[in-house]
Amino acid sequence: MKTVGIFLYNNIEVLDFAGPFEVFSTAQRIWTLAGRDPSQALFKVVTIAEQHKLITARGGLQVVPNHLIEYHPHIDILIVPGGIIDHQLTRAPVINWLRTTSERADLTASVCTGAFLLAEAGLLDGCEVITHWEDSAALQQSYPKLIVRDHARWLDQGHIVTSAGISAGIDMSLHLVSRFASMEHAERTAHQMDYHWQQQD
Repeated sequence: MKTVGIFLYNNIEVLDFAGPFEVFSTAQRIWTLAGRDPSQALFKVVTIAEQHKLITARGGLQVVPNHLIEYHPHIDILIVPGGIIDHQLTRAPVINWLRTTSERADLTASVCTGAFLLAEAGLLDGCEVITHWEDSAALQQSYPKLIVRDHARWLDQGHIVTSAGISAGIDMSLHLVSRFASMEHAERTAHQMDYHWQQQD
């Protein structure tokens, strides 16, 4: 089983975290409904924040995180969503946690402007990355060691995967299901979600 840890913070973009949460939880649900051994689960999804209090996302949605960055289960797949990330970029405990957690994880992924947080942690140096089209120039200017690309839904660099803006996080997460389970299971997950998966070569 892979534990998927999604980092939450104030002013996070709702679909940036809710989209991946839905993909991995749906992938697990249809695995269970197919009569698989419950002890052989595919994914467990948890949310993690710096403080144990209500997180207010963009638009006013409030969410209570499952765990704190100081204490949480081992994370196999770390997901860092985007949103208004200015304050998080100044939080040394957050940046240090992202760095150390990524080192221990099988894979680290960002959605949208979450790439800025990974870049601040030094995790994207030398990588081909993507973010929201509106923020590509700023990402390249702020972190010149990155190779910022356009015109992709996600970019898979092995240990690091980045996605474009907002809804692209769903496409990227389905890609990760195909990596850690199978393409067939990713396609079944997209079908269950009634979602047109924008795949790429």
